[in-house]
Amino acid sequence: MAVEMTFAKGESMLDPKAYRDAMSEVASPVHLIATDGVAGVAGMTVTAHASISDQPPTMLVCLNRHSPSTRRFLENGVFSLNALGAADEALADIFAGRTDAHFEQKFTHGDWRKGVTGAPVLRSALVSFECRLIDVKDVETHHVLIGAVVAVAHGGAGASLLYRRRGYDRSRK
Repeated sequence: MAVEMTFAKGESMLDPKAYRDAMSEVASPVHLIATDGVAGVAGMTVTAHASISDQPPTMLVCLNRHSPSTRRFLENGVFSLNALGAADEALADIFAGRTDAHFEQKFTHGDWRKGVTGAPVLRSALVSFECRLIDVKDVETHHVLIGAVVAVAHGGAGASLLYRRRGYDRSRK
């Protein structure tokens, strides 16, 4: 069933819940974004990310402006994006804030190393991208971080951890 909508500048007639419900039908790979530097260490679970270009390698990640960790990503100017495998549900929950672990405490879970940018890199990630922050766009409730990819690391093999219908789902190989 299609939902009819009309748009005025900066407004939508679409109910935010209807939009969230529709987006929950789209499977998204689960990643951990991590940073470290002068503002301190931080990490979050994200599903809003995309490749922008391969010449030069550039990607984007969306972070909620009101997250306590977001400021650290902006001030540090570097981040890693780590693709989680199907066995990483518990780690995704920790970095999503579903436990009492905050900031540094989150990094006591998982096997982390310091990357070339100084950002933490998850050794067991299916793949990790290290980025230098080159731009930030403010869009509604989120900051869109644009990063120049300066390093990649291939880690584990296997199925990706996916998020769909407000829960984890494992992809087929």
